[in-house]
Amino acid sequence: MWSLCHPQPLQSLSSNPRSGNTANGELLASEVPKMRMLDSPHGSNSNNSNRPSGSMDSSVRQVLGGSEEMGRFSVTKRCDQRGSKRTVAAKHVNKKLLRREQVLQEIRLLQNLDHPNLVKLLDTFETASSYVLVLEMADQGRFLDYIVSWGNLTEEKVALYLRDILEALHYLHSWRIAHLDLKPENIVVEHASSQPVIKLTDFGDAVQLNPPSSYIHPLLGSPEFSAPELILGQPVSLTSDLWSLGVVTYVVLSGASPFLDESLEETCLNICRLDFSFPEDYFQGVSPAARDFICLLLRGEPERRPPAASCLEEPWLQPRGLSSSDSTLNPTQPPERDHNLNSPNQG
Repeated sequence: MWSLCHPQPLQSLSSNPRSGNTANGELLASEVPKMRMLDSPHGSNSNNSNRPSGSMDSSVRQVLGGSEEMGRFSVTKRCDQRGSKRTVAAKHVNKKLLRREQVLQEIRLLQNLDHPNLVKLLDTFETASSYVLVLEMADQGRFLDYIVSWGNLTEEKVALYLRDILEALHYLHSWRIAHLDLKPENIVVEHASSQPVIKLTDFGDAVQLNPPSSYIHPLLGSPEFSAPELILGQPVSLTSDLWSLGVVTYVVLSGASPFLDESLEETCLNICRLDFSFPEDYFQGVSPAARDFICLLLRGEPERRPPAASCLEEPWLQPRGLSSSDSTLNPTQPPERDHNLNSPNQG
């Protein structure tokens, strides 16, 4: 049986993409983030110059309760920022489930990354029982919920959404950072402008893979979107994220999960055997080019999967290549729980 393990600490993050500061390829000691205790009026890091730009003022760090979403080690609450009308997401990480160093790895990473398709960190503090990350709130919520609620899904729309995800991955991978937990729950939608913006969130499993790297990532939670190398306990790579994107693409186009089966063990076997297909009941109206794109990503050997930069050049992802398949796809059924999707492997 697969056991639930804690993620390993983030390997040293290279130079800050925004500031260009380096120290032999590692973060400067002064860049290690700190968190203020909530019951302190000023906090241990009130003068911390390394807080990300746009941090909340210390007088409004406490947030007000709202709806909740459960994670493996945390609860994320939709909150109102005190002193303003801004809605934020407060991620409460249980101190009994994760060590402080493991939480700091996510904070350090978020503070050093800046991209429109990544959710931004606004502030941090801690209470007696939790570490709290105050994050930018995506107003349309989770990706699957968004496409279900809006309906009229076409391949062209899917391609536009996937381009946003690939832009985020390309940025992360340019810093040799693998997300390692890419799944629908960690993809959110912001619709502040005329076009929706897709963003990645939850970087608790992220790791920097500086060569030579033989980092083996523990299998955490459901393996449904995990690459074979994670299942087999083999070293991960940046293209482990591309496998996960292939599974996400399959799910969005069909409303079914390619490897999900009746048990955890059977799901893992399906992944390792590359046991997936395109049943017409689920893929009616989906173009051959879209199916080819999925197959391009769902390759067993990590080195045979294309990098994110190459994927962005794929003809199927270009608007000019989608005229042959602009009909509405089969609607994705709203999940009763997190990604409780249909499976073509279940009878």
